[in-house]
Amino acid sequence: MLSSLRRIFAITRKEVSHIGRDPFTMIMALGLPVIMVLIFGTAFEFNLDHMPLAVLDRDNTFASRQLTEAFSSSDHFNIRPVEKADMGLKALDSGEAIAFMVIDDGFEKLAGGLGAAHVQILVDGSDNTSAGSILSYLPEVQKKAQQKILGSTAPKGIQLKTRYHFNHELKTPWFIVPGLGVVIMAILSILLTSLTVAREWETGSMELLLSTPVKPIEIIIGKLTPYLFLGLGGVGFVFISARLFFGVPFRGSLLLYLLGCIIFLSTCMAQGLLISVVTRSQQVAMQVAMVSGLLPSIYLSGFIYPIEHMPSFFQKITAVLAPRWFIKISHNLYLKGSNLSELGQSFLALTLICFVIIGISAFKFKKDVEP
Repeated sequence: MLSSLRRIFAITRKEVSHIGRDPFTMIMALGLPVIMVLIFGTAFEFNLDHMPLAVLDRDNTFASRQLTEAFSSSDHFNIRPVEKADMGLKALDSGEAIAFMVIDDGFEKLAGGLGAAHVQILVDGSDNTSAGSILSYLPEVQKKAQQKILGSTAPKGIQLKTRYHFNHELKTPWFIVPGLGVVIMAILSILLTSLTVAREWETGSMELLLSTPVKPIEIIIGKLTPYLFLGLGGVGFVFISARLFFGVPFRGSLLLYLLGCIIFLSTCMAQGLLISVVTRSQQVAMQVAMVSGLLPSIYLSGFIYPIEHMPSFFQKITAVLAPRWFIKISHNLYLKGSNLSELGQSFLALTLICFVIIGISAFKFKKDVEP
């Protein structure tokens, strides 16, 4: 046992000295995550405001102007009056307007109780995100317009009051940044270990190491340990950026979050190690690392698209992806303050994936050592 620890420590010390001589690795592990979080955390915005809305007011009455004012005062739309229908359609075609509203003659009379007052709104369906936002804003604007035009005579009926829990103002950074940190650390962790070990395969130093009595699992632990601490340093910088720059709350246990980070980073780094063992080439390792780390982390982890809305086949595939489980852990700890019992399934799945990937890496190393 003691001799095994000595061998692991020797490999770890060798990796630390190698990292110390390579400033690029330090920049990637510590500086790049913060830069990417600051850039993409600011760039992402799901709550769209001040969308250009072309308006053709054929009625030109007090009621029609009140309707237009209801759209303008909501801060969701910027009104662009047009004189003809062709001008509104042209604005849609050119992208100068995201929607086109037509108020026909007789709107005020119909709105006053003589009939149903209809308003046509044409929405640019080529942009699903903007179209969905417009449709979600319409009930709110319709209610305000009805109160402005009809006043106290507007029928109240059943009124639903909605309040968002955990993220009261639906701030996009509160949702984006915790998941974005997971995606960035996953990609960088896989990339770092895959390139570093692949470089040793190309230079021949790995064959020399494998020819010694060192066991494969000792090589894996020794090589992963320095990068694990580097990754934790990157996570710390991302955490500070989320709290200071974006004001994202953290309501859970820091100790539980640290445990999840250790398991997740170990899994990603073991995946990078496995890639380097299989490819033995820095160029190929980079390509495989980007494909296996970037695409699944973004599209199949729940970071952008909810897993519950995916086809059942892809929902099953996501179960073997570490980012899927750690994004859930991260979101719940940041915004909900969940405890271990509530996150038990995610921690168990993440731990199983970690042991499986490390086991496969050790088996592949052992196979390469044996004649």
